[in-house]
Amino acid sequence: MTLSELPLRRIATVESVQDLQPNDVIARRLRELGFVDGEQVQVLAFGPVGREPLLVQVGFTRFALRRSEAARIRIREAAGAAA
Repeated sequence: MTLSELPLRRIATVESVQDLQPNDVIARRLRELGFVDGEQVQVLAFGPVGREPLLVQVGFTRFALRRSEAARIRIREAAGAAA
């Protein structure tokens, strides 16, 4: 499952960030922002047009991500987790 597929307010854990090419700048930046294996993440809100951007919380920090960026982040949903 990817972060772009996660329902609102569900807690999940980051597994990995997908590199689409060697030395992928976007994937590297997502990792630098804290999207690393084991970190808790959730989608807090969707934007008004095309449900973009996504307001995402990783750890204690919030970011606005494009749906295409969120689709690079592989997650596993916590069992029975609803915030």
